[in-house]
Amino acid sequence: MHRLRTDDLDYPLDPACVATVPAEPRDSARMMIVHRVGGQVVHARVRDLPGWLRAGDLMVANHTKVAPVRFEGVRVADGRPFEGLFVAPVGERSWTALIKGAKRLRSGDRIELHGATGERALVVARERQDESWVIDFPGAPTPILEGVGRAPLPPYILGARRERQESVDEARDRERYQTVYAQALSRPSVAAPTAGLHVTGELLQTLRRQDVGWTSVELQVGLGTFKPVETQWLDEHPMHSEWCRIEQSALDAVLSTRSTGGRVIAVGTTSVRVLESLPVPPTSGEFDTRLMIAPGHGFRLVDGLLTNFHLPRSTLLALVGAMVGLERLKSLYAEAQREGYRFYSYGDCMLILP
Repeated sequence: MHRLRTDDLDYPLDPACVATVPAEPRDSARMMIVHRVGGQVVHARVRDLPGWLRAGDLMVANHTKVAPVRFEGVRVADGRPFEGLFVAPVGERSWTALIKGAKRLRSGDRIELHGATGERALVVARERQDESWVIDFPGAPTPILEGVGRAPLPPYILGARRERQESVDEARDRERYQTVYAQALSRPSVAAPTAGLHVTGELLQTLRRQDVGWTSVELQVGLGTFKPVETQWLDEHPMHSEWCRIEQSALDAVLSTRSTGGRVIAVGTTSVRVLESLPVPPTSGEFDTRLMIAPGHGFRLVDGLLTNFHLPRSTLLALVGAMVGLERLKSLYAEAQREGYRFYSYGDCMLILP
């Protein structure tokens, strides 16, 4: 990886291009098709994906499940409102949380969490740790969060809703900010692997009928994924750690596909990070990764990528730039804006092929 200035990850973005609502249906989202070699660009829809893949290809997705970790509530002592985001579990009955207005909290404060449809739960602020608080639950956190938690939609989406004075439909938020293939496992994510939001059950069936393989890995998505790069040089950025897992069956599928001339197409940057973080020779299991993928990276197991349009000055943008070239990527992003593509979590996507 050659040294890269963070300024090189910047690009102009028209705020009107930022998506605040999802495409309906999921696979109606637009899809820019780009080849890693060659200049041709084709504009299509996600439902056209099978026409761009061939028998023997393999798609690899991140099957992590997003937990309803956003919360709203009040301090029991005085009714002061608080809102925030549970970030990670601590032990069996606690989570760390980022809380708006946390300076007004004190150790031992009881907070009554308010669910979107009237549910209530009482938690206790135990202690502050750097920028977050450790919050104790009265029992197992998962079922409590299922009752009172809310889908962790990005702040810019929530802000746009408030401006439009939209009513909350929590059930719909949980359904749309979750992939159709998500699995409820022991390490939930606090943000969605958004490229997978475009995939439908019908699309998966079509891919199987044309002998396109599908397998999945797991990466626990944390807030660090979206942390902007603030250092002058990209390699000075403190890359976040993420927990990953790949089963032997998924690894076998990847290796078999490559050995028989098929193409491995990752669904989302998180799937890329899992595969490219594997040792040489690759082995199955669980591990933590701090791998930063940027221009100059030599891809070992990934041939192509389905991905959304990412934030300026982000490690996600650097990853996609490693696959198509950073200057070319910024040119493609400019074309996407001219063509009316929608950006970020609920936005449209790009299919990068070998």
